[in-house]
Amino acid sequence: MKSNNTYIYILSLLLAGELFTTSCSDLLTEDPNSYYEKKEIFASEEKAAMAVTGVYDKLPTLYGYMDMAFPCSDDTYYMSGQTTDKGRRDIAHYKLNSSNTWVNSVWQGNYTGIERANYTIEGIEGMENYEGDEDLQTLVAEAKYLRALYAFNLVRYWGDVPFKTTSTNVNKDIYQPRVSRELIYNQIIDDLNFAKNHLPWATAATSPEKATQGAARGLLMRVLLQRAGYSLQMDGSITRPDDVKRKEYFEAVIEEWKAFQISKYHDFYPGGYTELFKGFSAGTIDSKESLFEIAFYSADGKSGAKGYWGTYIGPSVAQPSIKVTEVSHFMGRASAMFRAVPEWRDFFDVQEEDEDGTIIKGDERRDVMICNYKFTWDKEAYSHKKVINKSGKDWYPGKWRREWMPIGYKDPNVTDVNFCYLRYADVVLMAAEAYNETENTAEAWKLLNSVRRRAGAREITTENYQELMKEKVYKLRFISDSDDAGKFRTALFWERGFELAFEGQRKYDLIRWGIIKDALSLFGNRSEVNTSTTTAYPAGENFQKGKHELFPIPLDELQLNPLLENKNNPNY
Repeated sequence: MKSNNTYIYILSLLLAGELFTTSCSDLLTEDPNSYYEKKEIFASEEKAAMAVTGVYDKLPTLYGYMDMAFPCSDDTYYMSGQTTDKGRRDIAHYKLNSSNTWVNSVWQGNYTGIERANYTIEGIEGMENYEGDEDLQTLVAEAKYLRALYAFNLVRYWGDVPFKTTSTNVNKDIYQPRVSRELIYNQIIDDLNFAKNHLPWATAATSPEKATQGAARGLLMRVLLQRAGYSLQMDGSITRPDDVKRKEYFEAVIEEWKAFQISKYHDFYPGGYTELFKGFSAGTIDSKESLFEIAFYSADGKSGAKGYWGTYIGPSVAQPSIKVTEVSHFMGRASAMFRAVPEWRDFFDVQEEDEDGTIIKGDERRDVMICNYKFTWDKEAYSHKKVINKSGKDWYPGKWRREWMPIGYKDPNVTDVNFCYLRYADVVLMAAEAYNETENTAEAWKLLNSVRRRAGAREITTENYQELMKEKVYKLRFISDSDDAGKFRTALFWERGFELAFEGQRKYDLIRWGIIKDALSLFGNRSEVNTSTTTAYPAGENFQKGKHELFPIPLDELQLNPLLENKNNPNY
């Protein structure tokens, strides 16, 4: 369960939102006098800290449910239902256009986060004795970490976008032209370098709900790998940096990894992979593997930082037919809007099961990734009933589950489950990738196999590579494994899926590797959920290379901002 300190922290987050209650459009148009005067907000370190907390405040809005759809569909999960909705389904099925309401909301949310960060950074840096006050510099480091996170979202989602690092109240240039993503990347990296040099490493007493040095270094590794990969340009080409630049980025990733090794705090969760994810649903706060989490808490289930992890994504749970006075004794509802691509269940290295299908020896991640059952409501027994879904068409992403949460609910759909944005296992695999791309494949294998070893899977060796990476899984014709580096890339393709499915990175891995269309087509063509009469998982059919690597600029923004010259991203 979350500690009382955590509740206090989240409550302060919500209260801090009162400092920034204007909408995105208001932030761009209101007179500065409508703000709290900076001299009042930044009169003390305590008030400055509240302003920083206000910068965190946009994260629950973005990641409460909308960001479940933005990385979907990849080759591990898809959205249930085919009806167009100008929202989540159109995003996941690659049928979206510039009028998509969720795209507009996420665009506005990230810009609001950046505006808050800009305003807060300026305010704190203008405080008396800032240059000599390490505590104030730490607050700026948090704000810069968050600005980098919001800006990274913009670059990954939309490519070249309007961007500035001054608040609208200081710089009255409301409308901005597109800025090259490379310039934005430079600013993101500058912000994260400042953050990592002014934030402390986590300890056992640290909450991952606040930025730390490990969070800054881990996000920097993610940014560098994305920058080193392929991306869709405004002229419609898909390019990546030259080999010299790419090597520079990979070497920078390795330097961040070495800092983790020197620190020696972050590691795999000591309770194991399954217990790690049960802990997320249960509200366990532990900073060993979890580097940064988006915090959720609603006192009444109707207000505050409402979360939907375990309800919108997770196995289906029928709403209990109970009296209002009994809600503390039953699980709430889980609408289960997403489905797992079922074929993944057979790809895991499982050597022995009991008669019920429970893994005795092998990769425990299988039964965490994919949940093949749901809960119906049994009126006679007056309780939920677990029902196995024999058809893979109704298997669910299983990393967040109602059954792993404390019994009881405040609202049938709302949970207090945090979203882990960044964790140590991802850092290990990112370091492994960087080593492989800098001709140290031996070290890359050591790191990748450490992730497999934690999960109970066999380490990949020369002797079992054919079995595990050719026969157990699909043959990947779009990744050459004719040399050792290619074999590692093949293994990494699968390993990042096994380890990180549904955690928001898979789609962007496939994009930066330049293989998203190939992967979607491979799985779409082979999945049992697609038949001659029904295409439940249409991503492979609908994805257009040279278009869907980016989202469209929202129509409202195109109409309001003349400096965009009414030009959308390619093919929108």
